[in-house]
Amino acid sequence: MLSPHEFATLMLVKDATGQLEVDRADLDVLLSRQLVSLEHAPSGEALPRLTREGHSFLKAAGRIH
Repeated sequence: MLSPHEFATLMLVKDATGQLEVDRADLDVLLSRQLVSLEHAPSGEALPRLTREGHSFLKAAGRIH
């Protein structure tokens, strides 16, 4: 089960188009549960992106269609 902060972070990652300012501890939990991955942008930044599992989790929670 995700904490409210982790769930909110997952929703922020879903809607992000660029760099995010998120709590590293929440991001680490999402990474360890394989709900997000880090994509390396050409600029060298590591951008969090939803994985298939993250997308499925949000869909099951009724947050995306």
